[in-house]
Amino acid sequence: MHQYLSGVQQIGIGVKNAEAAMHTYKHLFGMDVLIFDDDASANLMTQYTGGDIYKRRAILTMNLQDGGGLELWQFLDRKPSDCNNVQLGDLGIYAAIIKSVDLQQSHKRLSKINDIQVSEIVVSEVTGNYFWVTDLNKNTFKIITSNDWFQTGNHDMGGIVGSVIGVSNIEKALHFYQQVLGIDLVLYDTESTENGQLVRKLGISKKATGKGAFNKLLGDVVIELVQVKNRVPVKIYQDRFWGDCGFIHLCFDVLNMEALKKHAVNKGIDFSVDSSNFFAMDHASGRFCYIEDPDGTLIELVETHKVPILKKIGWYLDLRKRNIEKPLPNWMIKMLAISKVK
Repeated sequence: MHQYLSGVQQIGIGVKNAEAAMHTYKHLFGMDVLIFDDDASANLMTQYTGGDIYKRRAILTMNLQDGGGLELWQFLDRKPSDCNNVQLGDLGIYAAIIKSVDLQQSHKRLSKINDIQVSEIVVSEVTGNYFWVTDLNKNTFKIITSNDWFQTGNHDMGGIVGSVIGVSNIEKALHFYQQVLGIDLVLYDTESTENGQLVRKLGISKKATGKGAFNKLLGDVVIELVQVKNRVPVKIYQDRFWGDCGFIHLCFDVLNMEALKKHAVNKGIDFSVDSSNFFAMDHASGRFCYIEDPDGTLIELVETHKVPILKKIGWYLDLRKRNIEKPLPNWMIKMLAISKVK
């Protein structure tokens, strides 16, 4: 299987207040490293924002124990619509998947949180090797156990490794995620009744290969495809804009964007958005693209060119001068922690 993806870079969440969300997710999940904080116009996303260009603020934070980050996306000149009554199996991203160093410890800590910022979170019971957390904005997170880590010691949780995605036809979706994106390992395939719904769940994964600048940090990819069998699912973003509240995209770190684009076109699927050779977010830069799964769920693809380490002195990593498959040394990745969420 081809190896165009290095791992999950981040999952995008549309929020009403990006700065408040940044502190909430630092508190909940240890997302305490600030990669960028950028105000700009979403010029290339008009096909998903009603044909109009909107200003936005985007904040990317990470937990450097392992996994990807959270991109918190806020309209600056439009009131976003709420994400209400999303059910498991609805079409789109239902939940982000986050790793835990110690599932019981994470469950105990999150269950006890009771401050004004996150007083409305809901924590499920532990079922096997996972549990669910729903925050005050009705975003759901699946917390899973893991023994694979870049580093541990600072927090009981890590970063984003994937998402739970509602699909209308698992076979068609599986073809896209396996044959186009290369997430090829089947973990499980089950059917069950949950809350009166007959659902089929298919777990797929892509193991870390060691290839790519940040692969050691990003680690494995885990996707759960969910198809509901006894009702007609609705699109989570039906009659709403990309950037409205909820999970707006799942983003992968890409090793070779041009090669992946040619591969996707050969499979009959073209990119819906392509920034071409350069796009800047604060002091980070690269090439970003979007591709849609068979149900229109947005997958962002980013080939990173430059990452800030210490902006005050102009210190950043320029990845264009390196072998794209060569991983960064551990100490260099850990230097990202210089920029903390305050």
